[in-house]
Amino acid sequence: MLGKLIAQFEAASSDYAQNHGMVRDPDWFVLKLQEEIGELTQAWNRATGRGRKKGRSDEDLGSDLADETADLLGHVLLFARTNGLDLAAAIERKWLFRRDEG
Repeated sequence: MLGKLIAQFEAASSDYAQNHGMVRDPDWFVLKLQEEIGELTQAWNRATGRGRKKGRSDEDLGSDLADETADLLGHVLLFARTNGLDLAAAIERKWLFRRDEG
């Protein structure tokens, strides 16, 4: 389920890093999580009136929130991949989800 999505994020991130001369060492992955949480918080603050809109429409603010959430999801998946974490198993264990049998 997550394998294809993780591979897509990895390809995009790897290409981006190569094109911009970035080194994605183990620390980079956890630091990017922190950065993306900050950006999501900033988008949330703008969308909920706790921050300046900076000329953004309500529609733009909603898109910003979705975009930053997508960035965070991507970096969570990249972090898991880099650290060999089995998210599917962890989700089943922590959220009490079960894989579909069919």
